[in-house]
Amino acid sequence: MADHRPDYRLGAAAKAAGHRLHVHESLGSTNTQAMELARQGERGPLWVVAHRQEAGRGRRGSAWASLPGNLTASLLWPVSDVDPVHVPSLGFVAGVALIAALKRAIQPPQDEVGGGKIGGGCPFRLKWPNDVLASGAKLAGLLLEAESHPGGRRSAVMGFGVNVAASPQDLPYPATSLSQIPYETRAEDLFDHLSDEIVAAARLWNRGRGFSSIRERWLDNAAGIGAPVSVRVGGDFVQGIFETIDEAGRLVVRSDDGTRRTVTAGEVHLGSAATAA
Repeated sequence: MADHRPDYRLGAAAKAAGHRLHVHESLGSTNTQAMELARQGERGPLWVVAHRQEAGRGRRGSAWASLPGNLTASLLWPVSDVDPVHVPSLGFVAGVALIAALKRAIQPPQDEVGGGKIGGGCPFRLKWPNDVLASGAKLAGLLLEAESHPGGRRSAVMGFGVNVAASPQDLPYPATSLSQIPYETRAEDLFDHLSDEIVAAARLWNRGRGFSSIRERWLDNAAGIGAPVSVRVGGDFVQGIFETIDEAGRLVVRSDDGTRRTVTAGEVHLGSAATAA
């Protein structure tokens, strides 16, 4: 049974948009719980949040460690009225919303919700396709999953795992948390901002028809644009300069001879890590 504790709350914009919230003391995975509710007929938008997540997942089945004080949340989003070709771009909506929420969490709100920028060295950057970096180390991971249900109904779940209070140790890549940077905020306060920012980003996205605007904001906050990139695709590597993402959200890599390749998915290394890959 969901435990509706008072410390996690929806923002005013999320409430006005009809979003709902289930808070749990402990879950195996918030993404799994949200999709199970979808299979049972829940349409959303519905947030599932857990104070403790015991079996979190990253991309390609990797484990996602959830430490006390960190944010673990998933948003069930109805996509029955969305062209299936546009559903994967919800991952960029999630990234744009999370960056905006992080900026709001560490300083007073900007004039434009979801559109303000922090001057003077904001550390947060989006790493294609689904990470958030802070000063070059992994701060957050995003996981988008979609599923079709009987009767033609379709659902998507946007999962957010943010290192707020602590970051896992002994990882094969650098990781950090907001408290280590240091920015003092609570997972509950960050979620308040995130629930509002997803409303703004989803409105801009407009069932995929407004992806060009989401793409522009994503690129404004991207890590590694114009720098070396190496992408492992299966057993091969695509190497060159990270030029942009295209209108389908694919990574565009320019090689030394000027040719361009697009990458749909892969393990990405940026900057000096790209040249060593």
